[in-house]
Amino acid sequence: MIKRYLKNKALAATMFLIVSSFAAIAQEVPSPKSHFGFTIGDNYQLATYTQTEAYFKKLAASSNRVKLVDIGKTEEGRSQYMLIVTSPENHKHLAKYKAISQKLARAEGLTQEEAKALAQQGKAVVWIDGGLHANETVGTHQLIETAYNLISRTDAETTKILDNVIVLMTHANPDGQELQTNWYMREKTPEKRSLAGLPRLYQKYAGHDNNRDFFMLNLKETQNMGRQLFIEWNPQIMYNHHQSGPAGTIVAGPPFRDPHNYVFDPIILTSLDAVGAAMHNRLNVEDKPGYTQRGGSVFSTWYNGGLRTTTYFHNMIGLLTETVGSPNPMEIPLVPSRLLPNSDSPNPVTPRKWYFRNAIDYAVSMNYAVLNYAQRYGDELLYNVYKMGRNSIERGSKDNWSFSPQKIAAINAAAKKDKVETSGARRAINSKYYEEVMKDPNSRDARGYILSADQPDFTTAIRFLNALIRTGIVVHKATAAFTVEGKQYPAGSYVVKTDQAFRPHVLDMFEPQDHPNDFKYEGGPPVAPYDAAGWTLAYLMNVKFDRVLNAFDGPFQKTPYGELLKATPQALPSASGYALSAQANESYLAVNELLKAKVEVWRNPADGSFYVPASAAAKAALNKAEHNFGMRVTAASKPKGAVKVKPSRIALWDTYGGSMPSGWIRYIMEQYHYDITVVYPPDIDAGKLKDKYDVLIMVGGSVPALTADGGRSFNPPTIANIPDEFKGRVGRMTAEKSIPQLKAFLENGGNIVAIGSATNLAAHLGLPVKNTLLTADGKRLPNDKYYVPGSVLSVKTDTKLPANWGLDEDTDVYFDNSPVFKLTGADAKVKPLAWFATDKPLRSGWAWGQAYLKNGIAAFEADYGKGKLFAFGPEITFRSQTHGTFKWLFNQLYK
Repeated sequence: MIKRYLKNKALAATMFLIVSSFAAIAQEVPSPKSHFGFTIGDNYQLATYTQTEAYFKKLAASSNRVKLVDIGKTEEGRSQYMLIVTSPENHKHLAKYKAISQKLARAEGLTQEEAKALAQQGKAVVWIDGGLHANETVGTHQLIETAYNLISRTDAETTKILDNVIVLMTHANPDGQELQTNWYMREKTPEKRSLAGLPRLYQKYAGHDNNRDFFMLNLKETQNMGRQLFIEWNPQIMYNHHQSGPAGTIVAGPPFRDPHNYVFDPIILTSLDAVGAAMHNRLNVEDKPGYTQRGGSVFSTWYNGGLRTTTYFHNMIGLLTETVGSPNPMEIPLVPSRLLPNSDSPNPVTPRKWYFRNAIDYAVSMNYAVLNYAQRYGDELLYNVYKMGRNSIERGSKDNWSFSPQKIAAINAAAKKDKVETSGARRAINSKYYEEVMKDPNSRDARGYILSADQPDFTTAIRFLNALIRTGIVVHKATAAFTVEGKQYPAGSYVVKTDQAFRPHVLDMFEPQDHPNDFKYEGGPPVAPYDAAGWTLAYLMNVKFDRVLNAFDGPFQKTPYGELLKATPQALPSASGYALSAQANESYLAVNELLKAKVEVWRNPADGSFYVPASAAAKAALNKAEHNFGMRVTAASKPKGAVKVKPSRIALWDTYGGSMPSGWIRYIMEQYHYDITVVYPPDIDAGKLKDKYDVLIMVGGSVPALTADGGRSFNPPTIANIPDEFKGRVGRMTAEKSIPQLKAFLENGGNIVAIGSATNLAAHLGLPVKNTLLTADGKRLPNDKYYVPGSVLSVKTDTKLPANWGLDEDTDVYFDNSPVFKLTGADAKVKPLAWFATDKPLRSGWAWGQAYLKNGIAAFEADYGKGKLFAFGPEITFRSQTHGTFKWLFNQLYK
């Protein structure tokens, strides 16, 4: 019996081992090579998103360390995935850890002791993404390699990371990876493969500008990621992978150069120092040279709107690295000025051969450095997020004076009135000058902003508020009429207060950016900002708001986090006809729906408002449009002299490879229900444009300059093996072939809307206008005299002109060293639409030498043959953010 028992027990043990071994095999994490057929980082090899998605699903099926989450659809309809990687034990309590991260980030109603206790209970949350810019292939592939490492490795460091950190590994651009990889791998001979020459944008509308959409969140992909970042998970650290580093380096990373945005909590800047040091140090320990920081690269922390940069305004440690790498072997070039060690680059890299695998190894090392920092200092990271949020709430709850370059200038000016010398970085002056400026009650920070429900374009105000809500901002709605500081507001108005954790973002969306005068040296050229210098969204969207400096309250109902605003449905007025205001962008959407429903629409020549005779079809179309979004429809009778509106046949210029300005207009046209046809240079060169189109929209880069002084144009690619479907896009606009066809289009009654450098067309047409920013010898003003990088400026408009219907007399425009004109002779056929009426038109950003703009024409219309040219120097459709100037485009799109 005993022998049989022992024998059976041994057999059972053996069977258990066999079953366990089978289970272990079933649970074995598949390597990238077993799935893709190559090792990540192999030369001339890239993975598609289809393959990557399948691999992510295999990882989720094979390991209890990972959960795969579909965070939403992309613009092309793919699923966008995020891997949540942490220990199996942490996976059991994800809801708890997410709630802790949210509570600490929002910092509402928590004492310091409660916050510290939550920080001890929580787990650090770290975001790592890849692939936002699809031609930067290191990003997507390091994501695959890092996921495999975290899920398969059993070493002590990985185990500690998994025990103490929740890693959100997010694919930032699935559509782009599929397009870029298929393009690259189409070439059978590996050595002939090239990342260059994509036939279209690698994000459906925005291309590279997808990394400029994170305060607006127009795009589906950015909305998906924004929800995870600002509503759901609120990570303490987010890491955004890009490439390439500056020549003569391998990586550009944190900390970053000045200027930083003045609304940040200082803990953001010192945290960037700390995490950047951990990344930099790990590379040095692993004998990986070539990391540069601060002044070693162009990247700063001034701009809002990037995947990395918007996080700063939400108290997150936003990391960016730009890493050299390509599936094609490369050379690290010799840049002698980079070889001498300094504080920006203490471990320079020497010239060498550089392979894709080298870049992947660097990226994985930096990911591990960040994750190791998070596991060591998780409680500090969690508490510091609370501390920054609490600081913001306190600053918004009392009188507060923020510093800015203008206020420093005011302090110096006050001292100079008393003939006190202020020059010299360390010169001390009497503190009374500080008190004079910084304790002025009128220069306090706002306690909040009120957006009245009776403003002319309330629907756009709601779009603006929804952009804030998508980024985690708290918005209140007035449930009844109320009064603040003697002014009455109707029920349905909205309030955004500054006593909230993400106060820096609130200020940045309502207040002007005050970029410092930043020059390489005194009297030298300006240092270009990283992207824009000013972007105040409330200005760009023409949102009307009151800035309240004192504490206020009212019948305000808080909207839940992340819940978008919806207007209360209202019945159409009982009348024989309806009027839609030209001041509301949504009116144009409604008009397009009406026209598609074959409903008559008329336009009032007095103010551009639309008149619609009442009918069943009209009512159905108006309700289908954005009436329930808050659009005002009023009772009206047919105005005197009303002109019937007809839809135009609209063509939009684009180019092989894709134009971002054109892509954004495609997006806008879809949002407002315009039908358009995209045309390419060969289509224009083919002529007979008026037979097919009534309006042609030309954007920056489309029209070549008459002289070398003009803007750039797109050159045709020299690419072999272009698929047939894209061959008709290849070419560029030329003075010899294209301009005559544009002239013929105008002469035959077509209209052209030219934006930005496309206003070069005026010179080709011989119109009596000239660039006002040229010196006597015809050269551009030097940058040390005049320089206006992306900023918000104010222009005057003639609101009676049909092209300007619905605009304000004072209109804010986005201006980026844009064309400015002057008339060179009397010509009744040329009418200014907008001009700079002062020598100080700057509203937000940086304008050096702005006095040169005074009396300059920003926009004009000109008769040419039977048609018209509408020329707009400012970027009136910029990144689909400039809703306040959309009407300059919309007004020209009807017959």
